Amino acid sequence: MNEELSYAEMLEIPVETVTVSHKEKRRRQESDTELRDQVVEKVNDRMQENYDDPLYAESTPIEREGKTESKKSKRAKKLLFAEFAAVCGLCAAIFLTNIFMPASAINTFVRSLFQGNSEPATDTRTYQDFTLSPIVNEFEEVELAVSDTGVLSFTAKCSVYAPCEGTLSSVNGDSASGYTVELRHSDSFSTIISGLDDVYFTVGQNVKSNVPLAYSDGEGQVRVMFYSDGSLLTNYTVAENTLAWA
Repeated sequence: MNEELSYAEMLEIPVETVTVSHKEKRRRQESDTELRDQVVEKVNDRMQENYDDPLYAESTPIEREGKTESKKSKRAKKLLFAEFAAVCGLCAAIFLTNIFMPASAINTFVRSLFQGNSEPATDTRTYQDFTLSPIVNEFEEVELAVSDTGVLSFTAKCSVYAPCEGTLSSVNGDSASGYTVELRHSDSFSTIISGLDDVYFTVGQNVKSNVPLAYSDGEGQVRVMFYSDGSLLTNYTVAENTLAWA
């Protein structure tokens, strides 16, 4: 009642209209603080119990997935590097043996892998399957002669052509004594030309009949011989530098 009278006097209002209400804010704050402290204390007690538990202390750590993947990737990189080093070593061994030991077993094995077991194709054409072409340019004034044994010869400064298409199988001689070449047209038909001063192709190259094969300086005699299965052919004719089978 004294509080109501004091408020009424301060506000200059009738005492009957004043009601004083007391708030319990501080008490609630104090109770909340006590409850929080209790919860913290219980949690700390449980954690302490766990730390004192020997099973908890001796437990093994859990491996993370990230660490496992990194170990696998490192192992894979090491394996890949080892395979690469092995391949490089094998290539180096093949290279060295190919230089110093071409007939070694490893070189023979590697060549068999690339070459296979297939046999080279045979060329069964005979000389009659070929059309002869002029030995010298048709515009050159060269006198051709054929002996009784079937040897064609001439002496002139001119380019020398293959009588028909073939592969240059051999080149013998030198520039001083003259070169002798052999052309393989098929498995049975070949041509040998001697007395050449220069040869424009190397062994193994394909020779066309319309491209110069060699050169003669006109100081020596050029001889041309046709062979079929090793026998010298004589059944051909010469007319104005043109060759034809008889």
